Parts: sequence; C-alpha cells; structure tokens
Amino acid sequence: MEINKQNNLLELFYQQYLKEKPDQIFLKSLKNLENKFTWKETYLNILKLSEELSLFIENKDRCLLISENRPEWMISDLAIMLSKGITVPAYTTYVERDYEYLINDCNPSVVIVSDSLQYNKIKNIVKSKPFIKKILSFEEIKDANEVIYVKNIFEKKKYQVKNFLNLDISRKDLACIIYTSGTQGNPKGVMLSHGGILSNCEGALFLLKEFISKKARFLTWLPLSHSYEHTVQFVQIALGARVFYAESIDKLIKNMGECNPDIMTAVPRFYQNLYQKINASFNKTKGLKKYLINKMLSLGEKVLFKNKLSKLEKVQNIICEKLVRKKIKAQFGGSLKLFISGGGALDKDVGVFLNAIGLPTLQGYGLTETSPVVSCNPKDDIRIDTVGPTFSANEVKIADDGEILVKGENVMLGYWNNEEETKKVLNDGWLSTGDIGHFENNYLKITDRKKDILITPGGDNISPIKIENDLLKIDFVEQTLVYGDNKPYLVALLVLNKEKINTSKETILKELEIVNKNLSKIEKIKKFVVIKDQFTIENGLITPTLKLKRYKIINKYKNHLESLY
Repeated sequence: MEINKQNNLLELFYQQYLKEKPDQIFLKSLKNLENKFTWKETYLNILKLSEELSLFIENKDRCLLISENRPEWMISDLAIMLSKGITVPAYTTYVERDYEYLINDCNPSVVIVSDSLQYNKIKNIVKSKPFIKKILSFEEIKDANEVIYVKNIFEKKKYQVKNFLNLDISRKDLACIIYTSGTQGNPKGVMLSHGGILSNCEGALFLLKEFISKKARFLTWLPLSHSYEHTVQFVQIALGARVFYAESIDKLIKNMGECNPDIMTAVPRFYQNLYQKINASFNKTKGLKKYLINKMLSLGEKVLFKNKLSKLEKVQNIICEKLVRKKIKAQFGGSLKLFISGGGALDKDVGVFLNAIGLPTLQGYGLTETSPVVSCNPKDDIRIDTVGPTFSANEVKIADDGEILVKGENVMLGYWNNEEETKKVLNDGWLSTGDIGHFENNYLKITDRKKDILITPGGDNISPIKIENDLLKIDFVEQTLVYGDNKPYLVALLVLNKEKINTSKETILKELEIVNKNLSKIEKIKKFVVIKDQFTIENGLITPTLKLKRYKIINKYKNHLESLY
C-alpha cells in the first residue's frame, strides 16, 4: 500500500477494506467477547453513524469523544471524519473541570460517551452549552432520553453506501485535535492533519514490513485519546491487522494469553512492571534453572550489543532459546514478536533485560505535536540507549543549544485557538520539541528536557504549574514545586508561610485531600516534604520574573524528593 499517495485516513481504511474478506473479524473487545465487528460491519457502521452525526455536525465542527478503548472508538473516529467533523478525544480519567475546559475551548457540536459513568461527568456542563446539539452513548443510559444509543444506529437497515475514494478531504485537512498539557497550566489542543498521521503510518509500515499481509494481531490498551495509540489504530488498518481491545492494565497478561498478539505498543510503565514481575520470578529460582536464566541473560545481552559469540556460546544460546525464552514467550500467548515503547523514556536496564530474554523491545521517540512519532529503533539493529533513526517523512536537526527540532508533514498544524503558543514552538516550519539530544551514527539520543512538563511512566503529560497553582491556594503554602518526571506518582516540595511554619502534618494532609479531589488520578499529590528556606532571586532558585528555576531547585533538594519514593 502506497500510503504517500493516500489523500486521507478514510481512503486508507476503504482501500484496505476492499482488500479484506468482508466477514473476517477486524475489531474485538476482550471485556465483552460479543462486542466484535468484521471489516464489512465496521464499514457499514461508519456509514450509519456518519449519517446520524451529519444531522448535527457541519463542516469542521468538533466532536468530543469520551470512551475507554473499544471497537466503537475507531468506528466513531472514522464516522466523525466522514461527517466532515473533527474528533476531539478525551481521557476517561479526567475530572469534571477538565471536561469543562475542553468543552469551553473546542465548542463541540456533539459529545460521544461510552456509558453512564462518563455521561454523569459531563451532563451538568452540557446543559449550559447551547452549541452542543446532541449526546450519543455506546451503552444505554437509563433516564436519559435525550441521549442517542449508538447500538440502535448500528442496527438501522437503511443507509447510503459511499465510496471513500472520492471524498473532498486532503492530506492538509484537520483530522483531530488532541489535547496535551501546556507549560502554563492549561491544556493545548494539538491540531493534527490527515497527512501528518498518514506520514507516521508510512514510517511505521517501513518498520513493520515483515507484518504486512500477515494479519498481525494487536492487543491495544493504551488510551486511544493518547496520540500514540490514536495513530497506532491507523497503522493497524494499513497492516490489515486483527485488533483486540484489552479489559484493563491489570488484566493485560491474561488478555495476552487469550488473543496471542504479535505486536503490542505500550508506554514505559508497562515494561517496568513486566521487568519487575519477571525478575522477581527469576530471583526465586535455584540450581540448574538459576544457571540457565543467568546464562540466557548474559548471552542475550551479548547478542543485543553485537558482541561475537564463541561456538560454545552459540550452542548455549540455542539451548536457552528452547528451554527458557520459549517458555517466557508462552506466558504472553506464544506469538509475540515485538514490543514497541513510546510516550516516555524507557529505562536502559529494562530495555536490555526484555531484549535479552527474547522479547524484542523497540524504543521510539515523539510527541503529540509530531503525530506523534519522530524516530524508532528497527528490530534488526536495536541500539538500546537511543530512540533510533528518524522516520523518512520528517527532517530532524539539532539547534545550537542542543534542542531537537522537527520539520515535516507530521508536524502539527498548530494549537487550536492559541496562535500565541503556536508561534512559540513553530518557526519557519520547524517545531521546537523542548527535548535536548544529539545523533550517534544516525541514531537519535535524548539527553534532557527543556520544557516544564512531567511525563509519567504511562506516557501522560502533566503540567506541574497547573497543580502548583492549586497548591498555592492553600492559605499557609507560600511556594511549592511539583516533582515526578518518569515516577510512579507525584510529590511536592512545600514552603510554608513564616506565620504558619508550625502547621501540623495532619492539617497539611487535609488540605492536600481537598486539592486532590479536583485533580485527575495521575495528577494527585501522594506525598510531600516541607522545606524551611524560600526560593529567592538571591539564592538563585527563581528568576527575576519570579519563575521557578526547576532544575536548580530539584538539584538542591534531590535527596528530599527521592526520599518520598
């Protein structure tokens, strides 16, 4: 499939649909096994839902989509595009005020929710927004007659067949708006084009060429509201893959055994948990088992770093493959050929370990603003402490101060309703990523981050300033810094007012509970430490404009902060 010649994402789907067997299962939920769709059913449901949405959506109207991963997510995304609308995905973990901000910012004509749980979060907001014309739900909601049940739309017998090859949608047209945290506290709507996502698919297909036309099986669990997984769904279409939607992160291993995936994309948190679980089981072994495991790890590491094996070691490696690695792979369904890590930095030890035990793990790099992938390691030449060569569809250069700059079709069209922030990061087509790095033999290596964004092991972007502003509303908190980049949870440094320096721990905890109620799960402050000295211009911890010098504060109080984990 020549993706560089595709005009839009609907065309990508339609051309693949014409190649596939109509009755072949394409999308399947592992939470509800009855919730599955063939390629033909997917196509027809896109048509039916689009016809319904067209009653409420005009050209370029936004449609807010709030749902956990499930087959209807992809169908809705494509149906919105077919209706000439713009999908605005939102995390199901958001709290009411987050949804209110998104709704006020993008003014959606339609809101699609998955169930009553999500509907209840937005129903009071929607009442005061006359621009919202209709609410749809995947699940039936009792006592909500104004909500359209999507299943009823899918069951309609009358619909108009459409050829997706003649649509008036170009590669430069807006496909979706994906919100990401901004350094000043408010989320920013990243406008991604059809061409931007298609160019990412082109790079991914080059990387995954061995899976083309092999009906690869994908297990998906990273939220589709995340730009990474959002683009992966179009890679799945381009590969003609079978897509399985996991029940939850807690049931991933079980789900892998049920659907035997060939490929799985995830964020560092998943791989860290996997590493800990497998390593813990290895540590319990004794005798010959222990010897084989240690030999497998040492030989696997040698192979990864391209160190030559002796004849004896080659034989030992074959034995380890049959007796150890094969059993490990069997725990994940037995078919797994590739893990792909993105959305944050993968710990080097974790990457080495997984590759050594026979679970090829490729680390990539990108950001929402680049649709999202910029680079990724190839399977046949993994360099574990890098993020791989850049995709051919984008151009990457290193600025004088070491910042990574990206240019190409995959770069966003700009931030929705925010020209000022757009101008800060886009200059003559070059996107300032905020990340520091350099090239090593054509492989990109990330060494630092300029921007004030925390990235969780789950790949979520969090604005510390937004949370700090909430903490500063506590009457006895004078200054604060939120910490937790690539950590399992967030913590805070607190500087108290001189008059209330002796405030008890219990009182602080009570106030923190109040702040946390208005924060999403990943934003909540789990622990804190009170420090005596203020951040001042004189001690070099704030700028003349009173902005925190984060790296200096973190360096000074590193031991305090790390003691909270």
